[in-house]
Amino acid sequence: MISILIADDHKLIRETWTYILNNDVRFKVVASCENAEDAIKLTRQKHPDVILMDINMTPFSGMEATRRIREVWPQSRIIGVTMHSQPSYARKMLQIGASGYVTKNSSREEMMEAIVKVHEGNKYICSEIKDIMSDQAERKPMALAAINSVTEREMEIINLIKKGHSSKEISNALQISLKTVEVHRHNILKKLKLKNSASLVNFMNTRSTYI
Repeated sequence: MISILIADDHKLIRETWTYILNNDVRFKVVASCENAEDAIKLTRQKHPDVILMDINMTPFSGMEATRRIREVWPQSRIIGVTMHSQPSYARKMLQIGASGYVTKNSSREEMMEAIVKVHEGNKYICSEIKDIMSDQAERKPMALAAINSVTEREMEIINLIKKGHSSKEISNALQISLKTVEVHRHNILKKLKLKNSASLVNFMNTRSTYI
């Protein structure tokens, strides 16, 4: 039987998962808590096999609680549980010592599978995050090709747009005509398949994802 600690700041979630897991002969919820400090204290006391750790905790985050638990009782396997579906959160949790990551959109069956897998010593990432990672991997070559198609002059203009400069200010800074600036802006959006300057700024702020 796998012993489990549930750390989540929502009482209904704690009670629901306690009920669900305790009705499966493979699992036993030995404790639950609503804050990160209690999660660490209960880990020391109960030595659970698996901890379901909500990332959004108080007085510090579930990520910080994970890091501290790994220091005081590394034998417990930790699964990050959150509403965040960004792969960066999953990567961060795994980097600091978690064994798994599931979102609150995950099914009951997937949560149970995650618990079993990490208890066996494996890593587990839910299907929602895997799908997003797969999609990013497919888009990476296209995004990289688009960025590589941008000329040095266009990159200068992009950097000025990111700083909030208007076309007139860019014209003055680069000593080119306003019409030339507008042509460059049009070509940049066309190459990157973007609709406007706001989407351009967002794309370039996240381009490290693609490079």
